This record gives sequence, C-alpha cells and structure tokens, in this order.
Amino acid sequence: MTTYVLIPGADGRAWYWHLVVPELRGRGHEVVTMDLPHDPAAGLAEHVDAVVRAIGDHEHDQNRSGTPRELILVAQSLAGFFAPLVCERVPVDGLILVNAMIPAPGETAGDWWADTGQAEARSAFAAQQGRDPAAEFDLLTDFFHDVPPAVTEEAMAAGPAGPAAALFTQPWPLSAWPDVPTRFLQGRDDRFFPLDFQRRIAKERLGIDIEPISGGHLLALSRPAELTDVICRWDMTS
Repeated sequence: MTTYVLIPGADGRAWYWHLVVPELRGRGHEVVTMDLPHDPAAGLAEHVDAVVRAIGDHEHDQNRSGTPRELILVAQSLAGFFAPLVCERVPVDGLILVNAMIPAPGETAGDWWADTGQAEARSAFAAQQGRDPAAEFDLLTDFFHDVPPAVTEEAMAAGPAGPAAALFTQPWPLSAWPDVPTRFLQGRDDRFFPLDFQRRIAKERLGIDIEPISGGHLLALSRPAELTDVICRWDMTS
C-alpha cells in the first residue's frame, strides 16, 4: 500500500485533513500529518523542515514494522510552494497537488497573485455564478460555502490561523519543477482558484492537465470521501 503525507495549506493545521485520514486508513494506507509553523519569520525552509521531520518520525516507526511503502505527498493550496522542495530532501514516489499554487522559478508567493491573474479570474468566476465580482474576499463565502455547517463551526471555533508572512517574501529557489510524477486535483466550484484559471496555470507551468473533482477550495472538509477516492486512483507503475 502507500504512505500519504498530507500537507495543509495556509491554515497550517493538520486538522484540515482530519476527515481524510480515516478514509485513507480505512483503505489500508498509512498517513503522515503535521502542523506547520506559524512564526511570522518561518519561511520556505522552516516549512520544509516541518514536513521532512514528520516523515522522518513516521519512517522510524515504519522501520520497526519492516514494511516498505510508496511515499506520496498531497499538498493543499499554498503548500504547492514548498511541497516540491520536500521532494529535494526526501525520496518520494509522487506529488499530488490539490487546489494548489504552482510557483515559477524565482517567484515569491506574494508576487504569484498578480503574476497569474488570480484576482481577475476570481472576479470573472463570481460574475459567471451570479455573485458580486467586486466583493472582497470572505472566508465563509469563498472557502466554506460547501463545507457542512458542523465542520465549519468546528473550524471557526479553533480561532484565527494563517500562514507565516515570510512565506510570501522568499523567492522560490528551484530552477525547475522536481522530477517527480505529479498530479493536479482541482475543485470544479473553487471560488478562490477557479477551474479554468487553474487549468491554464497547470498547463503553462507544468505542462500537465488538471483532474477536476466536485467541490470547492476546501475539498478535504467538504468532500473527504470523494477526494480520497481520487487520491487513491493512481497506479504508480504506469
């Protein structure tokens, strides 16, 4: 079977994947999760360290069992900026991007928005859906619109969370995407990173097609079973 390393996005909490974890384990897979640093000065290196450390802790336990498994990273949203850097530190068998940001060499996460035209794409998609294209970002409207109320309430009760400021100022250090098999899963109703926008970015920057899946930006919270099904639908021998 496979070990899946689930990397959260801007929220930075392992909790984001809490509904996917039992789905994966129920299918016989192993799971690695981690909280990411919230220190404002924690940049790309510190985030990579957190993921690598979690993988290392898991491998220590795995060695006791003597059961080798494929290792696949699953990166949500902002994690698209640092998950590829993990591939430079740890031998992985695959990388799955979920509603993710794809960096270009030398680009910062702060510059990514204007470089890709995200704001224009978000406004155009809002207009297409009959929503106000000039509306400011709203967490509930843009992210939690299709998440069950009980899950949304639990997320809100945890208090504010967010990415470290340093993540948005550091240039992406690689000269090219790592030589690792990569998939891109994208929510059809993602209001933040619309489907057509992501399709263009994935083709321009990685030369790959996206795999649409029903749901919005927070697929692990809104459609954990469906997301797990798609994540597991990958024959690494092909």
